[in-house]
Amino acid sequence: MLQKITLAAKFDLFADHWQPRIAAELNDSHLKLVKLQGEFVWHLHETEDELFLVVKGILVIRLRDGEVRLGPCECVVVPRGVEHMPVAAEEVHLVLLEPKTTTNTGSAGGERTAAAQWV
Repeated sequence: MLQKITLAAKFDLFADHWQPRIAAELNDSHLKLVKLQGEFVWHLHETEDELFLVVKGILVIRLRDGEVRLGPCECVVVPRGVEHMPVAAEEVHLVLLEPKTTTNTGSAGGERTAAAQWV
């Protein structure tokens, strides 16, 4: 049986920032929802590409040679091996599509590493 996912309703179920939630699973990937505010850590993913899709707010993805600015209904794929740092001056609601093996802090690790939970 197919099950509809209402993104707004899922985002209403949590308030914390930088703590990804799994909303769906497809093939070997997860569709994750996360709320962002402030700066994250510089990191890269050695073996995984990441799709960032902004639902609400403005997200800046800093790169070592520039930045990408995303608004609602805009997305970008950060290729594996590209160092990046997400920044959200105001709260951002974000959808991530990435392999199940992806950790939020990639190669950086550290205290901001969070295991994604189902929402």
